[in-house]
Amino acid sequence: MPHKIGFVVVSSSGHEDGFSARELMIHAPTVSGWRSPRFCQFPQEIVLQMVERCRIRKLQLLAHQYMIPSKVEFYISESLPEYFTPYQAERFRRLGYVSLCDNEKTGCKARELKSVYVDAVGQFLKLIFHQNHVNKYNVYNQVALVAVNIIGDPADFGDESNITSREKLIDHYLGHNAEDPALEGTCSGKSDYISPLDDLAFDMYQDPEVAQIIRRLDERKREAVQKERYDYAKKLKQAIADLQKVGERLGRYEVEKRCAVEKEDYDLAKEKKQQMERFRSRVYEQLQLHELVDTEPMRRPLDLPLQPLACPSSPHHQPPIRSLPQPEEKVTENRRADPFLQEKPSSHLLDVSPQRLTVDRPPPATEPPPKTHPESLPYDERPLPVTRKQLGVVGSEAERRDALGDEACRADTTGEPEPLTEKALREASSAVDVLGETLVAGAYSRMWSHREDALLTLHKQLTDTPLGTPKEDLKSTLRAAVFLVRRAIRDIVTPVFQASLKLLKMIITQYIPKHKLGRLETAHCVERTIPVLLTRTGDSSARLRVMASNFIQEIALFKEVKSLQVIPSYLVQPLKANSSTHLAMSQMALLARLLRDLGTEGAGFTVDSVMRFSVQALEHRVREVREAAVGMILDLYAQHRALVLEYLPPDDSTTRRNVLYKTIFEAFAKIDGRPTDAEMRAQKRAAAEEAEKRKKEEIKALQGQLAALKEMQAEVQEKESEATKAKNQDTQERKAAPPNAPEIPDNHYLDNLCIFCGERNESFTEEGLDLHYWKHCLMLTRCEHCRQVVEISSLTEHLLTECDQKDGFGRCYRCSEAISKEELPRHVKTRDCNPAKSEKLANRCPLCHENFSPGEEAWKAHLMGPAGCTMNLRRTHVLHKTPVLPPGKGPAATRAGTSGSKVGSKIPTPKGGLSKSSSRTYTKR
Repeated sequence: MPHKIGFVVVSSSGHEDGFSARELMIHAPTVSGWRSPRFCQFPQEIVLQMVERCRIRKLQLLAHQYMIPSKVEFYISESLPEYFTPYQAERFRRLGYVSLCDNEKTGCKARELKSVYVDAVGQFLKLIFHQNHVNKYNVYNQVALVAVNIIGDPADFGDESNITSREKLIDHYLGHNAEDPALEGTCSGKSDYISPLDDLAFDMYQDPEVAQIIRRLDERKREAVQKERYDYAKKLKQAIADLQKVGERLGRYEVEKRCAVEKEDYDLAKEKKQQMERFRSRVYEQLQLHELVDTEPMRRPLDLPLQPLACPSSPHHQPPIRSLPQPEEKVTENRRADPFLQEKPSSHLLDVSPQRLTVDRPPPATEPPPKTHPESLPYDERPLPVTRKQLGVVGSEAERRDALGDEACRADTTGEPEPLTEKALREASSAVDVLGETLVAGAYSRMWSHREDALLTLHKQLTDTPLGTPKEDLKSTLRAAVFLVRRAIRDIVTPVFQASLKLLKMIITQYIPKHKLGRLETAHCVERTIPVLLTRTGDSSARLRVMASNFIQEIALFKEVKSLQVIPSYLVQPLKANSSTHLAMSQMALLARLLRDLGTEGAGFTVDSVMRFSVQALEHRVREVREAAVGMILDLYAQHRALVLEYLPPDDSTTRRNVLYKTIFEAFAKIDGRPTDAEMRAQKRAAAEEAEKRKKEEIKALQGQLAALKEMQAEVQEKESEATKAKNQDTQERKAAPPNAPEIPDNHYLDNLCIFCGERNESFTEEGLDLHYWKHCLMLTRCEHCRQVVEISSLTEHLLTECDQKDGFGRCYRCSEAISKEELPRHVKTRDCNPAKSEKLANRCPLCHENFSPGEEAWKAHLMGPAGCTMNLRRTHVLHKTPVLPPGKGPAATRAGTSGSKVGSKIPTPKGGLSKSSSRTYTKR
């Protein structure tokens, strides 16, 4: 018969503080359930492991009133993969999904209980939560789940497990699964019958103690029906129906008491507690009055083990173990009794209530729970066991407190730890059952030496545990030890803290591998201790901070822990705004170290998680934290440049107003080998100064040439006047004298001469020189953008400063050439250009992009020589070749200070390029 299946939470994608997914393992009116982190990424995931491989028949979800996911998907798996990877969806088989209502009709004041009938076999169940419904209450865009319930059969239950869900679904829609608990017995014989007592609504709205009584009465009712004791079964049926109303009322009182405690209205809380006690006493007296229990002196329910409500044929449920002999059946059915309902007098009935056993989370209780046989109960119905209180050992509560006080005072003198208090006994009841009260009392002692000795003793016990010990004993011992380690990690005394770290390291690296307990137990150890250890990294003691950080880094690198990928998920949790500076700095430093050790490939860290954490850390109030975040981003950028840029704002002037982002982008430029903004500004200033310097030198050279020309012109005029006088005086002598050989006057040296390439040709008249400059001179070229003739040596400066298209060019910082701005980023990124040298060391040809020796003569050798520039298209002309100049008009050129000069001396070519102002740049007419 299908029944409730216990489960544990294996993993979750995240949770808000105080709302862990482990809350889902508790079913009670006061549970809070699981909540996703604020502003989380969707989908969110939770993986559950059932206590046994089973055939799931029914799944139930209790949604939050306003943190409601739009859709929940279900996946099932037979087992986890070889190594613990809880988020790989491909390992699971999809069952389907359910959609949840947005709850607008109720004003977000009601919770939706969703039941899903399935027929699937497995041991691991994954829930995937999609985007939340938007409402005014859910300001952080969270999703939540208050409770989840699994109902099914063991997979190896027998032939009955092969029955399909078709019949069950038909019965469900025909109304055969009656909701009235009083009618449940009519269907109990069917193999697929699901008891209403296993329904999630029963546990979520019933007082836990009354729920246990109802289950016991239901079991007795079944036995009475089998024995055909119908009058007694009828009385039990009515009692169950009444008790359900009582349990709901007590559950409501418990919720109201909890709300009063949260509001610190302790008077109201006390009133609710007394109201519950009075009501409970009255109900129990009525049960006695109707002879549903014996009239013998009754013991409290917690002193007796609660029997499981389980299918007797299930191989995973042991037959009930009764701690007291069953009373013989009376002659009349009204006198029949059950030990479970044997109670103490009514004044003591309401002192405590049984609580269920949950993994690593002791539920709230006001008195110690009963000592039970956990193996005889369903997994999620096991009460927390404590030492049974023997009658007559301690008189009154006051006397017991006095005795404990005296023993605590004697602890210092006798060397023995003081006995456990009631609160400590309730908290550590599971550890007491496994490890013994003496050792646990030492761990709870007020003297630090006793606490340290208890941990060292436990270390020795675990080390000496022999091979072949039953797995269940090993696991229970491990969990009890982790419970004490978790408490000792919070200890402020350094030796106790060190002993706890030593014990935890031994458990992970020796105890679990030695006994082959598996990754699930390793995950349990890590998940229970790492959050507490992380809080100790913010301790005021620098020594404890360093010890905690080093230990976390050490165990994160163990192969048993590394494969779990658990520690990285804790380290990338966003920093809280109110967290201490020490805690934030320790988390940043630890994350940076582990990121270098583990990387971002398959070790738990991803670029996405680390960048989201780092970008949020840039807004932290502490400067050191922000600087550490910048360093982490730069380390990631060196490995994943494109991915890192996706999480940062664009690199523009608005973003660079933020000093942090300006620092980040300038560091990116250095990593890429690009100049920073400051370097680019310095280069521009240096280029402008160099251009201004060259311009001044050029003007100075032109002024010197002009002065030389004027001086030579004056000398020529003086010589001409002297020659005229001499000619008049010697006219007769010249007529008589024989003619002399013709001479070439010195003042005609510049005629028929190109001042750029030095070529002399008879066709170089004013028009012939214009044609030569325009088409043939090897030292000149035409700009492709403005069609002006410029010197090749000054082509780069022309494109940057003089050309009509100068705004479309930029200088490459590597080769110093003028590159189109559209091509400049690609040109800089590829870094294929030949680096330029200093102007004093070499000239740079803009045509072939090669460096050669400095000086003006080197330009002629490079552009005109036989082994010179291979990219000069005018090299087809040969020096001193005399072209035939046809008559007519050709291209015109203006040459200030050169055309028409008759000076007989060579004028040196000015240094630098030609400019428009000097009229040495030529334009086709």
